[in-house]
Amino acid sequence: MLAKPNYIMKNNLVKIALLGLVTAAFVATPAISRAQDSTNAPAATAPKKGGLPFHGKLAAVDATAMTLTVGSLTINVTSETKITKDGKKATLADLVVGDTVGGSYKKDDAGKLTAVTIHDGIVKKKKKAAESAN
Repeated sequence: MLAKPNYIMKNNLVKIALLGLVTAAFVATPAISRAQDSTNAPAATAPKKGGLPFHGKLAAVDATAMTLTVGSLTINVTSETKITKDGKKATLADLVVGDTVGGSYKKDDAGKLTAVTIHDGIVKKKKKAAESAN
C-alpha cells in the first residue's frame, strides 16, 4: 500500500516541476526576443518647440556679431529667430539696451545659446485693451 502513495507523490512532483519549467520558458521568451530585436531601439525624440526661457534687462546688443546679452547670458541671434517689439515683428536693430526682454533659447552640444524667440515690450491682451477703451 505504501508504494502507491509514493508513486502518486513522485508523479505530482514531476508534473509541478515540468509546469514550472514551461512557465519559466514562456516568461523568458519575450525578454530574450526583445533583447535581440533591433527595432526596439529608442525612437529619436522630436526637438521641442520653444526652448529654455530667459527674461531681464537687455545689457548689450551687437548687430555685427548677431548677439544680445541679457543678464549673464550672451545669446546668438539667427535668421530663424522670431523677434517682436510691442507685439509687432521687429529686427535685432530695433532692440534698445535697457529694455526688458524675454523669450526662449536653445543650447547646443557645444554650449552655444541660440535665440528661438525674443519679445521686447509689453503686449496688452485684446480683452484688457477693449475693457480699458470703455
